[in-house]
Amino acid sequence: MGIVKSINDFSAAWKYESGSTIKMFGNLTNESLNQKVTAEGRSLGFIAWHITITISEMMSKAGLSFEGFEENAPVPADVEIIKNEYEKLSAKMLFQVEKSWNDGMLNDDLNMYGQVWKRGDVLGSLLAHQTHHRGQMTVLMRQAGLKVPGVYGPSKEEWAAYGMEPMP
Repeated sequence: MGIVKSINDFSAAWKYESGSTIKMFGNLTNESLNQKVTAEGRSLGFIAWHITITISEMMSKAGLSFEGFEENAPVPADVEIIKNEYEKLSAKMLFQVEKSWNDGMLNDDLNMYGQVWKRGDVLGSLLAHQTHHRGQMTVLMRQAGLKVPGVYGPSKEEWAAYGMEPMP
């Protein structure tokens, strides 16, 4: 991936991206957690929980410590549990990266999922993974009739709030 060149770059990116994820989780409802595109597909709740637990799952494999973490914990039925756990794990991960890692370590090799990854690529993958799944969530949120917050620009609802015509 090679997008993370410094711990400061990662910290700034993670603060923005995690804030966007929290904003998105804040628009979920308990009822919407079961929303799927197809009967066999992943639910909105599954994806939100997957984003959440991947922080501790991936970063544990990269050497950070997450006590009490259960990789296969079931998806909670309460969106507040998902949101609160995400906020806790996100803050804990960022604190550990800023405290324990330095720029010189970003080219270190780590064994990740049976492959060799650079430590900086782990951070880049965590960012990309979250962004990828947030994109999936927007489709499910629209299907569930939820408002989708803008992340990299205004959403349809936000255009209207600005008194502008939404983009086609």
